[in-house]
Amino acid sequence: MIGLSSYAGVMESLMNSAEEQQPSSPLANSWSKIQESSKNQKPKCVGGFVLVHAGAGYHSESKAKEYKHVCKRACQRAVDRLKAGALAVEAVAAALVELEDSPFTNAGMGSNLNLSGEIECDASIMDGKSLHYGAVGAISGIKNPVLVANRLLSEAQKGKLSAGRIPPCFLVGRGAHDWAVSHGIPPCPSEKMASKFSLSAYKRNKRKMELAEKIDTGHNHTKKRRQSSENENGSGCLDTVGAVVIDLEGNVAAAVSSGGLAMKHPGRVGQAAHYGCGCWAENACSMNSHSTAVSTSGCGEHLIRTMLARECSAAMQSEDAHQALLEAMQNKFISSPFLAGEDRVLGGVIVLRCCRCVEPPPSQNIQGILVEFLWSHTTESMCVGYMSAQDSRAKTHISRLPPGTIPGQCLAIEGEKSSLCKP
Repeated sequence: MIGLSSYAGVMESLMNSAEEQQPSSPLANSWSKIQESSKNQKPKCVGGFVLVHAGAGYHSESKAKEYKHVCKRACQRAVDRLKAGALAVEAVAAALVELEDSPFTNAGMGSNLNLSGEIECDASIMDGKSLHYGAVGAISGIKNPVLVANRLLSEAQKGKLSAGRIPPCFLVGRGAHDWAVSHGIPPCPSEKMASKFSLSAYKRNKRKMELAEKIDTGHNHTKKRRQSSENENGSGCLDTVGAVVIDLEGNVAAAVSSGGLAMKHPGRVGQAAHYGCGCWAENACSMNSHSTAVSTSGCGEHLIRTMLARECSAAMQSEDAHQALLEAMQNKFISSPFLAGEDRVLGGVIVLRCCRCVEPPPSQNIQGILVEFLWSHTTESMCVGYMSAQDSRAKTHISRLPPGTIPGQCLAIEGEKSSLCKP
């Protein structure tokens, strides 16, 4: 069952703000190619585009402004870097730092606490140009895990270590922390990583678990504890953050960061650190006509078992991006045989794809890039923000499943498109 399917074609005059008007146009059978607003006008030269998410889960109306504000700040941070000439991978890391620093997101500062009352974070980043990837899992005492993942990526690009050793691309736990510190990333005391929101949630969850354990014993005890865990780790807690970026040269990059499920077992590593599960980025090549970048959110175990980021990236090589993502979410995720035993399959993605414009631009000195970006989720809601370097401010939107639909069994899918030009 498809809960919602809407796709809006975007041009500058289409809407002033996604906060004021949600994308609602139905998908046409085929898109008309984007033209410049007027052949008599000189195209604006822009430095790239960024799409971010503050998680697929549940975003209450009381905190909607905070989620939107952090998405705006993340977009602005990335665009500032792009305007300064940074590559996509640098800009996407900058966006993630802003998202990690917010106390309202489950990443970096303010992450969920595990069963032991500690914060362990996961993060990964991928560069579509070099196809290098860096990740950290279950890392503690580092304010911005994405910076460690990015440093792993950049160090790997330098080549082999002494004595021909292969540089690591994925580190976990204490080893990841020590590697980060040895490479100039400052540690942060664990007690300073928690926010008042994450601490209160931990205390509330712990009381519920203790109560459940006192009430039942034996089989009923095990069943009750499992149900309690499922409720606490429901769609309200799946607020992993991420971003996808394209720079002026047409390079793409993707990143994702998470504090993991609430009350998770110590040492648990979620999709945010797993290759092909948390994020994916790949420039166009002889085999792929489109450059693609994907970042995911949701129940890590569901995303790991389906490798959703890579699956969605592969689907984007189809002619119709919207239909391709819809089918990927339905067939490779909700109805995946790898998740056949799950009652609710919870997750969300943001997807960016781009290619050189097929039709000749108004000027021979201009190279056009067509950018299509989408988001889809099976959770109650997903918060996104997006901005191009020619925009004065970012647009934000909280996408929600239609009333009456069942999270984990239905999906929402929306998207827009834009054009960039390079002198």
